[in-house]
Amino acid sequence: MTEEEAKAALIARQTELTEEDRISDEARAPVTLQQDSVGRLSRMDAMQQQAMAQAQERRRAQERVRIKAALERIDEGEWGYCLICGEEIAEKRLQYDPSIATCVGCAIGG
Repeated sequence: MTEEEAKAALIARQTELTEEDRISDEARAPVTLQQDSVGRLSRMDAMQQQAMAQAQERRRAQERVRIKAALERIDEGEWGYCLICGEEIAEKRLQYDPSIATCVGCAIGG
């Protein structure tokens, strides 16, 4: 994967994340008490769905941070090298996720 391909993939993923945020806005909204609803279980279900949507938002935010850092590494000519040991990151690992910042050895702590 070239730097240009990685940059295009990262930017495309940023766009997807923005769209996912837009779609999930309603699911993350505060749960209101509706007196006419089925009861406590339906409110608990709504609160659980809200919590899951909020957790997904946090994961998307973390992914955005990784993407931003990867784009900066591309601009600096440092993309594709492990941030810990400085060795090249395996091609297949970068193809799977161009925002990866460490080689397999460093990722597993070895």
